[in-house]
Amino acid sequence: MHRYIPHTDEEIKEMLKEIGINSIEDLYVDVPKTIEEYNLENGKDEFSILKEIKSLSKLNKVFEPEKVFAGAGIYFHYIPTVVETLSNNQNFVTAYTPYQAEVSQGTLQALFEYQTMMCELTGMDVANSSMYDGATALAEAMLMAVRINNKTKILAAGSINPEFLATSKTYCTPQNIEIETVKWTESGTIDLEDLKSKIDDNTSAVVVGYPNFFGIVEDLKQIKEILPDNVVYIVVSEPIALSILEAPGKFGADIVVGEGQSLGITPNYGGPGIGFFTTLAKHVRKMPGRIIGETKDVDGKKGYVMILQTREQHIRRAKATSNICSNHALMALKNAIYMSVMGPEGLRKVARMSYNAAHYLAEKLVEKGYNLTFNGPFFNEFVFNAGENYYEKWKTMANEGILGPLPLEKAMPNFKNFALACCTEVNTKESIDELLKHF
Repeated sequence: MHRYIPHTDEEIKEMLKEIGINSIEDLYVDVPKTIEEYNLENGKDEFSILKEIKSLSKLNKVFEPEKVFAGAGIYFHYIPTVVETLSNNQNFVTAYTPYQAEVSQGTLQALFEYQTMMCELTGMDVANSSMYDGATALAEAMLMAVRINNKTKILAAGSINPEFLATSKTYCTPQNIEIETVKWTESGTIDLEDLKSKIDDNTSAVVVGYPNFFGIVEDLKQIKEILPDNVVYIVVSEPIALSILEAPGKFGADIVVGEGQSLGITPNYGGPGIGFFTTLAKHVRKMPGRIIGETKDVDGKKGYVMILQTREQHIRRAKATSNICSNHALMALKNAIYMSVMGPEGLRKVARMSYNAAHYLAEKLVEKGYNLTFNGPFFNEFVFNAGENYYEKWKTMANEGILGPLPLEKAMPNFKNFALACCTEVNTKESIDELLKHF
């Protein structure tokens, strides 16, 4: 092991002495040398390993997209074949994150187009060329808010995706940034009175969902009207919904972030997703990630370059806005191709079909005696009381090939026997009616 450590023996002894131990092995005294009942078999040949892995893969549940009614931030949408065909071109696919000067003009232009379309969707001035996922995009938005006004209290609607909030706390807590949640009302929207009572001189930002985790569409204008001028307004959005909802930028949002998986990326076991991040031009120097700009070369020809990349490997570490790679270029390319192929009207049609399917399901559940939890306007997701032992019913449906509405108890313990139902354009009337037989 020592041969791979680029330090002299004297330097190693000096460092060990500083932390009060005698050897490198002492660093690992708390790691058990053996784990009870965990014995590795002897190595096998490649043929045997492949055979075993293939047999294990058959244990996975595979659901037809039209029979999936769980959303909560990751969604099934139909993806035109051209998206995969173009994005899998070997000139785009690389294990290396394209962010240095050698990035090709093709990749730079694709990212520039991606940024442009995200600005159009959100109504904001500037977009970066992607983040890891929606959760880290929100976390970085909170850090950016603190950089803008040097205040350390964030008020986040309790109706934000719980995983987004958990990730944000992981980012913010070590930096002494407090995240306090705001209650929701019977309509599922943020409680404006509770919000007013919690805003103080140390409030850096207010975060709301649009739609929120419950699928409810917040009144962004009403929220903006009660915010002090120096409080940063952060909106977490779902991009398909933005094709029919008014853009957050029209209601005074300072930062709009979210998960872009629904724009041409298949749901997978944990990723990859893509975080989008947009803001106002006046905040651009505080924004993490990289921005692609359009320019002209010495011959006057159009070209694309990275005009801003405030990562610590490019500037002094103390001035860096982010130390993550802040880039999912291949996923951004897929987003760009999907949005280009669908066009504004195509996106609106997908959104309308998703809206109609979810409202059809909600109406039928109400007819069967199930109660919707919130009475506010919703897009393509809604919460309802699914009755006693819903989790057992959910597992039964899964065994029959239906991934039913998501049991909320795991994400939100106070919601035992409640479910979050979701529909998109891939859910047909026939598949919805098949789901309803289980209720």
